[in-house]
Amino acid sequence: MPPSRYIARLRLTAFRNYTTAALDLDPRHLVLTGPNGSGKTNLLEALSLLAPGRGLRGAKFETLQAHAVEQGWAVAATIETPEGAVDVGTGAGPQGRRVRINGANARSVESMSAYLRVLWLTPAMDGLFSGPAGDRRRFLDRLVTTLTPGHAATVSDYERAMRQRNRLLEEDADPAWLKALEQQMAELGAGIHVNRVDSIAHLQALIEQSLTDAGFPAARLSLTPLFEDRDEPHSIAALEESLLALWGDARRLDRAAGRTIYGPHRVDLEVVHAQKGVPAALGSTGEQKALLIGLILAHARLVRQRAGIAPFMLLDEIAAHLDASRRAALFQALDELGSQCFLTGTDSVLFEAFGERAQRIGVREGRLFT
Repeated sequence: MPPSRYIARLRLTAFRNYTTAALDLDPRHLVLTGPNGSGKTNLLEALSLLAPGRGLRGAKFETLQAHAVEQGWAVAATIETPEGAVDVGTGAGPQGRRVRINGANARSVESMSAYLRVLWLTPAMDGLFSGPAGDRRRFLDRLVTTLTPGHAATVSDYERAMRQRNRLLEEDADPAWLKALEQQMAELGAGIHVNRVDSIAHLQALIEQSLTDAGFPAARLSLTPLFEDRDEPHSIAALEESLLALWGDARRLDRAAGRTIYGPHRVDLEVVHAQKGVPAALGSTGEQKALLIGLILAHARLVRQRAGIAPFMLLDEIAAHLDASRRAALFQALDELGSQCFLTGTDSVLFEAFGERAQRIGVREGRLFT
């Protein structure tokens, strides 16, 4: 199905290895091909910054600046929507990152989410299911943010408050200060947990509807328990109270450990191969990649269903390790999503099945070639 919205123009300024770059696009998918290190992933990263958070690499914004270019980095896009064209941009500002919409300063980074949502897969995510729990939490929080744009800011605020609590514990500070911080953490942490649980419940329900799809395996998702010694409350107010009590009781233990041992920052995302009933981490490399692709595709459908916006898909080197039948299944799923998708690869042959359904751009040393 043709996308209801698409990026018609993209402009980069002083971004990574692009001094300047400009693309004029139509609603079709875009395939970027070129040798490793040419700038394909940098262009996807630029697109990922049109969403809350720090993009697909999680990089600090000051590292995005092109070398030996005085002008600050910027990413600007014109998005064709059912309501008309919208200009969205982000870049370096005097007090950090700035966002502009139709030429005016936006009130928040989340303001961009009214016009676009973004999801991505990169080769660095191939070991997600067998890697550290922190990687899976960040992955889950990115999924949640595409549904609830303010979630990323809530996670950031929670982590900031937790670091402050850890410092106060180390300094043996006034218990009243600690309780005030723990109250803030409890409010933020309860919101984080409820967002995660709600997102997983809706995603799992959608996945259950497509268990018989042959293209990619389906996932069964769950979270590890938030509390080890008590049941999880059903109301957000009770959840806040339980978190507050948890951290109040754990101060001595946390002081000795030099960190906050319990809380939403310790929860893990558990993934099981639904058709086989086997933990995803025990699958082969190919099975894990297929499971991850299936999970992202399902979440993209969920975002379209609940937000009314099919997310732009950024797929870095996605086809390199898929056989021909899996590539065909992927391309068909992307077409059915009704989204403009951006794909990269070193070999254009891998994308021949797209035919005229995709534009093709060559990338060489930060330069774009049609």
